[in-house]
Amino acid sequence: MTDYFEVHARDGPARIGELRLSESLRTPALVNSVLRDAGSLWREERERPDGDESELTVLPHRAFPAGTDERVKSSFQVEYDDVSFPSAAVVAPETAADYGADAYVLSNAAGLRGYAEGFVDALLTTKRNTPPDSALYLSGVATPANVATLAYAGVDLFDTDYAYVRGTEGFYLHTDGEQFLEDLDELPCACEACRTTREEFGRRDCAEHNVNALRAELARVRQRIRDGRLRAYVEGAARHEAWTTATFRRLDDEYAYVEEQTPILRRSELLAASEDTLRRAEIQRFADRVTSRYRPRLTDRPLVLVPCSARKPYSESQSHQQFSRAVGYRGHVVSMTSPIGVVPDELELTYPAQHYDSVVTGNWTEGEDEFVAAVLERYLDRNRDAYTDLVAHVPDDYRPITERVADALDVEFTYTVEDHPTTDASLANLDDALSGYESYSKREREHATVRAVADFLVGDGAGDELFADVATGGRYPKLRVSHEDEQLATLVAQYGTLSFTLAGARHWVDSDAPTKRVDIDAFVPQGSVLAPGVTGASEDIRVGDEVVVEGPKAFAVGRAEMSGPEMRESTRGVAVQVRHATER
Repeated sequence: MTDYFEVHARDGPARIGELRLSESLRTPALVNSVLRDAGSLWREERERPDGDESELTVLPHRAFPAGTDERVKSSFQVEYDDVSFPSAAVVAPETAADYGADAYVLSNAAGLRGYAEGFVDALLTTKRNTPPDSALYLSGVATPANVATLAYAGVDLFDTDYAYVRGTEGFYLHTDGEQFLEDLDELPCACEACRTTREEFGRRDCAEHNVNALRAELARVRQRIRDGRLRAYVEGAARHEAWTTATFRRLDDEYAYVEEQTPILRRSELLAASEDTLRRAEIQRFADRVTSRYRPRLTDRPLVLVPCSARKPYSESQSHQQFSRAVGYRGHVVSMTSPIGVVPDELELTYPAQHYDSVVTGNWTEGEDEFVAAVLERYLDRNRDAYTDLVAHVPDDYRPITERVADALDVEFTYTVEDHPTTDASLANLDDALSGYESYSKREREHATVRAVADFLVGDGAGDELFADVATGGRYPKLRVSHEDEQLATLVAQYGTLSFTLAGARHWVDSDAPTKRVDIDAFVPQGSVLAPGVTGASEDIRVGDEVVVEGPKAFAVGRAEMSGPEMRESTRGVAVQVRHATER
């Protein structure tokens, strides 16, 4: 049976995959028996000035720290010859490389448990130097309380060693930490090991319970990955231990690592339950693109800042419909919200602007104030000249944000709210603030929308490059974009993205807008492009991106299922789901 590791689903760095060595299993998983027959390899590269491979030596078991149980070591018996490599290789961060293995075992992982900085550094170094279509195994680390965080970090394989040993030492493990067995008056679990009286429950039972709890938590983690909701779960689960909290916060500091593997859209709702949500890659990416790519097309009018609404998209909420009637398309409406920052009207559909829910207490935290103020400041610093006036139709709890920005940029806001934004008096003030301005047309609004989405998805200025002379059809939010009666793209209302036709893809390639391109071998894709067929891919491609596929025999357009770097480096898995393809 052929050995391999293939990724089937992603949730940031976390992955659902299939590892096939002596057996086949779904990851993240426990691998106590699977790697027993797979073998391992620890390789040390000495200086080889002449490139002579003969100096490459094998040092079995050097990966394991002193005191490692011999039963664990025996799971990694070295079976190799001078030509073939086994399917699992033991590496340290400084020796991690592509050794042709399907799984890589991070040496001395147990020594990193509890040390967030060292763990994250070791993990990232190892991940960056091993193939993306290989599994990462941490031995002697996993517990029910930390395995969700470790999976979120990108670890695929675990074992029960630590959990079992802790049980034999009298520690009862659960998802929020551990307790001395002697301190338990009753058993807070219904697993097979716990189906006995507290008096009869001994340390061997405790060890079995720990293993059962670990298995159950891994099943929960896998489902969370499938649903695209692992990060929200980790924000709560990690808080039960100091080092797991520190670990996932340090991962947030590694934005490049997390963002590269985070899709540009999800089906699941993004729950903003704490200030940690502000550090999510999706939130930071949206804020960055709004403040570095987006420019308002409806210029020489006032900016109208309004509060967000519970209902998404905002335009369907009762409050925003009231704002819209008062504004009458005479000003450019931008919503202020935590955790997103600022959302121009044209991007209200674009993930995650219509896909989030937040905890409403009536008071924003200092962290929320600081984040939204920073985003608004960057937005106005880039686009201030587009507006004739700045109108803030916001309640009192938003005013510290606008006042902070006004001081930073030396600008003034006209405030129009009395008591509440939807009172008759407040709406009348808003109407008066916009008197003298004419309404812009439906066509202008639609063109501004499709160009703004193109900027957001493709790059600064892409909207004008792609859609400078187009017609829009359909009814918002399901807009069609055409040029000389040939359809180029459709606005996908569910995610606020663009779906290109073949004509639109050709127009994209011929334009000066940056193209997200995937180069393939000489074949015509049918339904999907697999990673082995990819010969090149743009660095900035992310999962969910619209991409152009080109090869000697085909031209196609579709949606990315991997990031660009992963497409180039992987040997298995679906790289692109193709929507339209034609033979050259």
